[in-house]
Amino acid sequence: MTWQSPIAPGISWYQASVNERPEYPAFDGSVSTDVAIIGGGFTGLQAAYNLARLGVSVVLIEGGRFGDGASGRNGGQLGSGQRAWPDELEAELGFERSKALFDMAENAKRYLLDFADQHGIDMDYLPGQLNVAHKPGKEDEYRRAAEVMAIRYDYPHITFMDRLETAERVGSNRYQCGIRDVGTGHIHPLKLLIGLARVASEAGAAIHEMTSATAIRQTGGKTMIDTNKGTITADRALIATNAYIGNLEPVTSAHVMPIRSFIGATVPLDDFPKVIPGSEAIADSRFVVRYFRKSRDGRLLFGGREAYTADSPRDISVHIRRQIAEIYPELSDIDITHSWGGSVGITLPRKPFARDVMPGVTSIAGYSGHGVMLSNYSGKMYADLVAGNGSELDLFKELEVPAFPGGTALRKPLLFLALTWYALRDRF
Repeated sequence: MTWQSPIAPGISWYQASVNERPEYPAFDGSVSTDVAIIGGGFTGLQAAYNLARLGVSVVLIEGGRFGDGASGRNGGQLGSGQRAWPDELEAELGFERSKALFDMAENAKRYLLDFADQHGIDMDYLPGQLNVAHKPGKEDEYRRAAEVMAIRYDYPHITFMDRLETAERVGSNRYQCGIRDVGTGHIHPLKLLIGLARVASEAGAAIHEMTSATAIRQTGGKTMIDTNKGTITADRALIATNAYIGNLEPVTSAHVMPIRSFIGATVPLDDFPKVIPGSEAIADSRFVVRYFRKSRDGRLLFGGREAYTADSPRDISVHIRRQIAEIYPELSDIDITHSWGGSVGITLPRKPFARDVMPGVTSIAGYSGHGVMLSNYSGKMYADLVAGNGSELDLFKELEVPAFPGGTALRKPLLFLALTWYALRDRF
């Protein structure tokens, strides 16, 4: 089955705010290269840039336009650490591995901010993130998480918020408590993606849009990437398709599942100064996470994953406005100027998937909603590994990430049932 990065429903506010994106040529003909990359999101383009600047020849193909996938349409939150609390990972993996994964994430954060600064990419960075509890009874868990990160993981930028402080910083009484992180922030992801594509091209990487991979095969120690425009022959290959793997490569598709996520952008909240007065990003404790933040121009960008059946921007707006009103009743009639959706790649344990799926072919995916900085850094880690300059990617390769149960026929129906169950638990 052809892999192609599909265009999700709705023109995003990100796209509207940057106007026209630069265009890159489709691949045409056949070529040999050191490294072939499938997927032009953060992972693939960072790998292409870092390989090219080291003198490695690289050819990258993207099935749609750069920015059509999750890298150009996501919630823009950076976060700190991995998706799970450090003490949760520590209980499973031990302190040494958990600390190494936390430090990797901090390396990823610094790398991303330094990369944007070095290359003059204005990605609308705003500081601060709040993680908030939507149900009572989580005070001890959140207080302990903040203490563990501050003391055991040497992260002094995080503090516990009681209910009063949480209400003041969120601008709503909906949440019970939370954690404030002043060592991270949020960005305009499409501006970063556009800048990253420019930098990769300038470094000498051959990057191509509107070029679908149709098959991956191996012969004579080489990897052949068949496309709708020709064949790429490479010594090594990176699969960086994340949620858009389709059936192109069976190991990745068995371990990484796409789920739909939807975002709405309101008009600027000039008349509602109490809504997120500090302009932090916010993520709540639901399994089906609600994530929201203010843009640089004061819009509320609100994302959720309960609108599974939404088929059009109008439907998305209805679902998103309803969720906004649960937190901010005063915004129940707020105008939503843009609404859009896309696919997020998740794994069963919500840990990143990194594995050599064929000789010389590496797949990295499944960031599970925590991928803005980790996906960028994964591309760099892959380039470092190819160039013999580091083995940090092994921290992801060593994670136990089982395949989804049910095989090809039952995998998606079982996931739908599971997510529906968790959504009900979140609600009741």
